[in-house]
Amino acid sequence: MKKSLKTILLAFVASLYFVNMTCESDDDSSGYMGDCDQNTVVDSDGYKNLETDHFTIINAEITGDCLNLEIGASGCDGSTWRFSLVDSGAVAESFPEQRYLKLQLINKEDCLAYSTKIVSFDLTPVRVRGSSQIILHIEGLETSLNYKY
Repeated sequence: MKKSLKTILLAFVASLYFVNMTCESDDDSSGYMGDCDQNTVVDSDGYKNLETDHFTIINAEITGDCLNLEIGASGCDGSTWRFSLVDSGAVAESFPEQRYLKLQLINKEDCLAYSTKIVSFDLTPVRVRGSSQIILHIEGLETSLNYKY
């Protein structure tokens, strides 16, 4: 009887530990990207010093908290391309507020073909407290985007 009580008690404690571990990540939203591929980085120095390989923004749209960009560039198939979206950290005090971003492409593919790829970025890091929308100016994109949240 003593042995089965210890086994039941051990199983109960283990189940509490497991339940605690599974719920812990639900409360922490830092670094949360939702359905987006990557996070947006807010970094004024990174913005100023950003270097990129040549690309063209073919299409840009916001779906929920994700900025979806269709990018075109020379390359074999785009499978090795790496992207970063960097915000300047500056907020233009207008209504709605405005933010400025640059996209970085690192392209090591040495092919003469032209490829396209869609990549998405989580926009929650560029939200402005006390506001429900901002205008995004993305270098290389002719029109601004209105991000409502």
